[in-house]
Amino acid sequence: MSLDHAENPTPSLFARDAPFDPARWSERMNIGGHSQFIGMRYCDHGVDWIELAIDWRPDLVGDRETGVMASGPIISLLDNATSLAVWTRRGVFRPQVTMDLRIDYTRAATPGKTIIARAECYQMRSSMAFVRGIAHDGDPADPVAHVVGIFMLIDDQGSLKP
Repeated sequence: MSLDHAENPTPSLFARDAPFDPARWSERMNIGGHSQFIGMRYCDHGVDWIELAIDWRPDLVGDRETGVMASGPIISLLDNATSLAVWTRRGVFRPQVTMDLRIDYTRAATPGKTIIARAECYQMRSSMAFVRGIAHDGDPADPVAHVVGIFMLIDDQGSLKP
């Protein structure tokens, strides 16, 4: 089993067949880069779903007159949530490629409110995973955006799964 650090007995997130832990993965993913910059954070998960969130901040606003959060952080949130939903359902981290990801906005996000993305992997086939979800700002029945997508599952040698 590979280790994150020699002195750390915790198995690496990337160790072959290590159980996929969405909370730990999200924490590690947010140590730097884009996810940390926009303040993405883990909220909760189940066997085939995950929730991530981004708190409203003035530097994430796309329209200064209205205070509405820009679409980029919301797109990133949904992209990450759908990817994590696939790994959560698989139970292990394995390479995958986004084959299709469609995001439809239904309304502008409410200024000052946290955006929550909930994504589920609702179906797995030998070489594909199907996902769907929403982003909302407090009421899941009134989403800001919907997402649907398909991920190609890649084997350990970098090939499409049969």
